[in-house]
Amino acid sequence: QVQLVESGGGLVQAGASLRLSCAASGRTYDNYAMGWFRQAPGKEREFVAAVSGGATAYADSVKGRFTISRDNAKNMVFLQMNSLKAEDTAVYYCRTDISILTMRTNNRGGSWGQGTQVTVSS
Repeated sequence: QVQLVESGGGLVQAGASLRLSCAASGRTYDNYAMGWFRQAPGKEREFVAAVSGGATAYADSVKGRFTISRDNAKNMVFLQMNSLKAEDTAVYYCRTDISILTMRTNNRGGSWGQGTQVTVSS
């Protein structure tokens, strides 16, 4: 239905910043939510941030440090990550689904990208 490709990950030191990008192609919907999840070694995939229309949502662990945004005309979503910590090390995945609520309560639905690695050294 829709294809998602993440980019922008890398290796940085604690306190640095990264900006992740996600490009969507195929069947896309401007009124659908888009968001970011992450999965660290040995941990479950967890919600990071989502955007739908003028609304945004963030996990408590990243609130105040990360900012999500989207460009519907380009079918892209971004995640600006500031003040990175070692605990942020994970593979970051882009996701699109019907709503922010769905993003926060389900991890099986919608469409997913293949992920981009973010490594933060302490």
